[in-house]
Amino acid sequence: MSRTQTPRHYAIVGAGMAGVACARTLLQAGHRVTVFEKSPGAGGRMATRETPLGGFDHGAQYFTVRDLRFARALETVPGLVRPWSASSVRVLDALGHVLEAAPPPREPHLVPVPGMNALPRAWGQPLGSALLTRTRVDRIERDAIDRWRWQLHTEAPGGIVHVHGGYDAVLLALPAPQAAALLDASALAPKPLLGLHEVKLAPCWTLMVAFPNAMQPGLGTLGPQWNAARSTHHRVAWLARESSKPQRAPIERWTVQASAAWSHEHLEDEPARVEAKLQRAFAEITGIRATPGHSAVHRWRYAKTLQPLGQSHLWDAKSGLGACGDWCLGHRVEDAFISGLSLALAVL
Repeated sequence: MSRTQTPRHYAIVGAGMAGVACARTLLQAGHRVTVFEKSPGAGGRMATRETPLGGFDHGAQYFTVRDLRFARALETVPGLVRPWSASSVRVLDALGHVLEAAPPPREPHLVPVPGMNALPRAWGQPLGSALLTRTRVDRIERDAIDRWRWQLHTEAPGGIVHVHGGYDAVLLALPAPQAAALLDASALAPKPLLGLHEVKLAPCWTLMVAFPNAMQPGLGTLGPQWNAARSTHHRVAWLARESSKPQRAPIERWTVQASAAWSHEHLEDEPARVEAKLQRAFAEITGIRATPGHSAVHRWRYAKTLQPLGQSHLWDAKSGLGACGDWCLGHRVEDAFISGLSLALAVL
């Protein structure tokens, strides 16, 4: 049997939507994959923060479907994805006054249940032990035994360092700056991947607050009557009532995403300072001035694509190095899926 017919072994760095889509496609084609993820589980920015008061979709809030390939993939997980009734999004001024109600969208806003991370985790389930979580890849280099293949240096919890080898290709499903930094640290600069340095991404600070006392009899709904809004407040770009989403815990919970400009200005601030400022902005916008029973912030250093690559993926067949992510096409969940799928098909 020729080398091209033999099942190959691919290393995929990153288990967000793009990485999972890439991995599942290669698996379905009969190849081996090992996926390295620095976080506790698959999801990337399709993350859900679990708390005793309920979950927060503190990354992507929802997604839409425009590509038939994505639609067909969703058919493999019947019942997992539901429409979110908050599709009529309000547009607010800096003081929380409704400027307009956005017209009903031409496409439904969809959310997996019970959290956004349910979809990538369902699609990643066939990976089993091939998904190595809490494992950070620090360097890529040619395999010490077989110079035609690759090996990866990783760090696991406790600072334990491992070398994983024998990979026919390494596929980076990371934000473009992280992928570029990893290649730079590995002294690798294949010409087809130099476009990574041209992609521009914006950060986002996210606030998560919960109000368990709002569930007491007679208090009714806390704050505004809308469930999602875009804001012109200089600190805040988006607010959503998490408890309005299907099959979520009923406790009043809000996710607040800061504007790109404010997040950039305060990127290196202490979390406590960011939390206090975003809490004040949340109160100004919603009129909810009660002390939350839970409050936390999360910093997404690479959240929204400002300047995309302009093509679905990057692949250098000569070296066996590739990259994918939503940043190739835009910043939508579907963009990440199409990018991961396209890279896998190019490799095959």
